[in-house]
Parts: sequence; structure tokens; C-alpha cells
Amino acid sequence: MNKQTIVGVLGAGSMGSGIAQIASTQEHQVVLVDLNDDALAKAEASLKKILARLVEKEKINEAISKSIIGRIKFSNNVNDFSDCGIVIEAIIEKLEVKQQVFTQLEKNVNDDCILASNTSSLSIASIASACEKSDRVIGIHFFNPAPLMPLVEIIPAVQTAEETKNTARTLIDSWKKVTVLTKDTPGFIVNRVARPFYGEALKIYEEGIADFATIDWAMTELGGFRMGPFTLMDYIGNDVNYTVTETVFGAFYYDPRYRPSFTQKRHKEAGWFGRKNGRGFFDYSEGAEKPEPNKDEELGAEIVNRIVVMLINEAADALFLNIATREDIDLAMTKGVNYPKGLLAWADEIGLANVLKQLEDLQTEYGEDRYRPSPLLKRMVAANKTFY
Repeated sequence: MNKQTIVGVLGAGSMGSGIAQIASTQEHQVVLVDLNDDALAKAEASLKKILARLVEKEKINEAISKSIIGRIKFSNNVNDFSDCGIVIEAIIEKLEVKQQVFTQLEKNVNDDCILASNTSSLSIASIASACEKSDRVIGIHFFNPAPLMPLVEIIPAVQTAEETKNTARTLIDSWKKVTVLTKDTPGFIVNRVARPFYGEALKIYEEGIADFATIDWAMTELGGFRMGPFTLMDYIGNDVNYTVTETVFGAFYYDPRYRPSFTQKRHKEAGWFGRKNGRGFFDYSEGAEKPEPNKDEELGAEIVNRIVVMLINEAADALFLNIATREDIDLAMTKGVNYPKGLLAWADEIGLANVLKQLEDLQTEYGEDRYRPSPLLKRMVAANKTFY
């Protein structure tokens, strides 16, 4: 696919309009379709505002800003996808809805048009099954905000043709994105490997080891993470983050490693979603004081170690199960969620034997399968190997 390829985007929410902005910036003609006229108007206004800000910061000039908006056609008619070489769907995360949409999309595009879903956790095979030509369907998962986040997960389904996979990846690479290839399993790379960042932090809080502010302080100041788990959950929204956790838990046949937390469930039920409505794990209302963390370095180190070894275990298991390559797993976590280091490289730094011992100690103490070490970790320690 080249610059002449017309790119279709379905869904004018923040993700859809972000993808449209990227494609247009890369000089593609773009068709952004949403059946809701208000959503389209909002997307256009928001895009103009973003571009005006870029002009103000002297990242682009007025002429480029005009050409970016000028290449996007805002439409409420799926028939306008008829000349597209690829259509990327960015609508609600409900499988039945996506399947209906893909069945419909197939009737509105050419035979060689690639149909992609921006889903963050749903099965691409299930979405593809709604199409007659299921070999043209693929997952292309951008991270929010799409224009700023470098990572894109490329997810071929079992039905996806090799040509579809290669064409899609080459296209997204040409948009100056960092692509990683991942197997079509729940959560793909990032949303699977990142689960303990939230789950273990919540468990540490529930056990009364530390409060929200202390855990966040430990993870940012000592662990080097850009955001603490509770600030991040509030930023994502507890409604969204809890639902992803629940989806991944169910999709993994209720593996205890992915078990959701009652603390987060209660926050969601209370309507304490986070930053977007003023109250989450922290209070964002005007004049609210941020709680002070307990800056005990020994306690902080204990918190960081426990969460990091759980993350490493998850990354090792993803490699063990051929979800992605070693390089792509580390790249996904540094570029997709801004982790300070690739987890497998970090494991080498800590020492695999140390990681394994901490996991075995946790498993012995709790008697929970949640802490079972990955077989790959055990084999590597036994063979005295490292990831790199």
C-alpha cells in the first residue's frame, strides 16, 4: 500500500479520529465514518483544535494543518468506504456489534480491501468469522492517544492471510509507528503482560501493606515508572480498566493470575471512575489535597520488587507460549505503556534466580496459583541461561 491508498476509519471517537489524523498526516486520503452526526462534528472540531495547537507550538505550519484536515472526509455513510484499500474499525468493544459491522463492511468495500479492528482485547478470529473473506481481516491495535503513542500491535487471526499481515504491517510502519507482531490471544501483548501492574498493586493495598499514595510513590520514585498504578487506573478510568481485567479473566478460563479486585469493582460501582469524573482512587475535585505517601524506602523496595517480578513472570510466560518474540515483548512494554525497561532485559538485570525465588516464596506463602512461576523461568534458571 502506498500514499495513494485511501484509508477508511469507522468510529469518530478519540481513537478513530486519532487514527484518521495519523493517516492524513502521512498524506493518505481518509474517509472517517460515524453514523452519529454529532460525533462527526465533535471529531472535526477536536481535530482542528489539536492541529491549531501544533501550529502554535510550531510543530507544523498553517498550510500543513489545512492539508491534514483537507484530506479527511467526514461522512455518515459506510458506502463512502467503496474505494478504500484498508478500513480500520474503532467502535465499541462488544463482539456482537463488531461482527455485525464487519459483515456489513464487507458488502461496502472492494475484494482486496483489508478490514482491520482496533480492538484492545477481543478475539480477531471471532471478528473475522463474520466475513466471507475472513483472510482479509486483521487486528491493528493503536494506543491512546494514537497520534502520540508510538506502539501498534499487529494481530493476525488464524484465518488471516500472510499477505494481509505483511501489507498491514508495512503500511503502519510507513506511518512512523513501532509495530509488534502478536498472537491472537486475550489482551495480546500489552494488556496481558500489564495485568499485574494493576492487580498486584490492588492486592498489596487490600492486604493493608500500603495505601494508594505509597504504592504509587514506590512505583514512580523507586521503580522508575512514569505513573503509579492507581494514578494510571484513574487516568484510564476504573470503569474501562476493570472491564478489561474482567474480560481477560474470563477469556483465560478464570486463571487466578488475572482475577479482578473487589476494591476496583466497588470503585466502579460507586461511579468513582477517576480523573474523568473527579473521583477515583484519588480525589480530583478542586482544592482536594493529595494524600502524602509513606516514604519508607524498605517498604517501597518490597512493593516494587513484588509488582516487577509478577510483570516479569507474565512477560516470560508470553514468550513461553509464543505470543510474541523476546524483542517484541520488551518493545511493546516500553513503547506501549512507557515502562522504564523491557521486562525480560530487566529480569536479566535482577537475576533470573532471584526472580524465581521471589515468585516461589510468594506461591508458598499464599498457596495461590496466581504466583506460579512460568515453566520457561524455571528451565532457564536450571540451565543457567539469560534472556539476552
